[in-house]
Amino acid sequence: MDARQTASGKTPWRLAALAAALALCMPPALAAEEAPGRTVEELLNYAREHNPDLRVRRLDAQALHERVEPASALPDPRFQIELMDFNNAMTPGKSASLLPGSVGTTRYRAIQALPFPGKRGLRGEVAEALAGQADSAHDAARLELEAKIKVAFARHFQAVGQQRILDETLHLVDALERLVVHRYSVGLVPQQDAVRVQSESTSLKVDLVDSERRRREAAARLNALLPRAADAPLAEPVRLMAPPNSRNLAQVYAQAREISPDLSRERLGVSAAEKSRDLVHLNRYPDFGLALTNNRPRSDMIGPETWDLMVEVNIPLQQSSRRAQEREASYRLEAARQRVAAAEARLNGRLGEALAGFNASVDKARLLRDTLLPQARATLDSAQAGYESGRVNFNTLIEAERQILRTRLALLDAEVEASVRQAELEQLAGAPL
Repeated sequence: MDARQTASGKTPWRLAALAAALALCMPPALAAEEAPGRTVEELLNYAREHNPDLRVRRLDAQALHERVEPASALPDPRFQIELMDFNNAMTPGKSASLLPGSVGTTRYRAIQALPFPGKRGLRGEVAEALAGQADSAHDAARLELEAKIKVAFARHFQAVGQQRILDETLHLVDALERLVVHRYSVGLVPQQDAVRVQSESTSLKVDLVDSERRRREAAARLNALLPRAADAPLAEPVRLMAPPNSRNLAQVYAQAREISPDLSRERLGVSAAEKSRDLVHLNRYPDFGLALTNNRPRSDMIGPETWDLMVEVNIPLQQSSRRAQEREASYRLEAARQRVAAAEARLNGRLGEALAGFNASVDKARLLRDTLLPQARATLDSAQAGYESGRVNFNTLIEAERQILRTRLALLDAEVEASVRQAELEQLAGAPL
């Protein structure tokens, strides 16, 4: 063989080997980005970084925190210039003037308002409580978004699982169809069996089309929460959230009372109402003002330069309006306390409902997985063996196939429902269980 032909024949293999080596050495940044969605943790991390609603709540909270310092700061001082005898009536030969130093006497005055001691601190504490409420609102929004993502992920997992179960069942029915057609061809079974198995196969294909629609809808809902384009690719989910250890209502409620952002927001509302009431009570006492004045005559002939100190006090005469404001503050405080009690009762009820649903779904899934599914598999194996030997009719075999399909779908539904209830519990409790 010609050496040139040999070299030419080896060239494609060398190029392929070189390309493979370059692909292995390629840094991860150059590789295609893997679609998220394998686990719910991936989606939660993505949403925390990219969801605009969370950024809005975070920025709102930061804006309210910036109000704390101005709320407790002193008012800006004022500066005045007073022109005394600006027409120079006491200075013969001088005309009127509006220039400082060209009039009889120029007064330079600085004025500082001073709230009654304690008012500035209370205003800052009220602003701080309101900023804390914004932080709690951000945490509540984050938990709500995470719960929605967990539920949407579970529904996506359910749709993908249904599609997989139906596809596996269709392969089983296809195998049965080949068996039935073979037995029909040799005259062992009636034509009715062949028609029945083909009808069952068509029915499963229709269910597969419907399951594909549900999968696309679930993926679109999940992408909308991240947010991504509705048709953006998602990885096939591999598992649901790990179920928590057994917890009773008292344990979950104790955790929720301690860290729930909804309760925290209402408690901070009580704190803000208490500080507002104390501030209204302090309004019974007057605020002050200090003024320092420098008097500068135009010439020594008019008089020497002097300094004045002035203290002003506002007089709180409108006591009836202040009493009304105090009653309003007391009512608002009591309303805030009642909102806390109502939120605790509402939280306890929702936790009880979600925990009952979670425990029921877990128990149902355990019974289906450990008892009914093995029984359905054994029934199908027995029916298939009996049909091949002629001891069981085709209706029994199809019913066994349908039973295992129903059992697998029911098990998937129970596991998904438990995950949905777990997401609701974690949202109410304020943290993973």
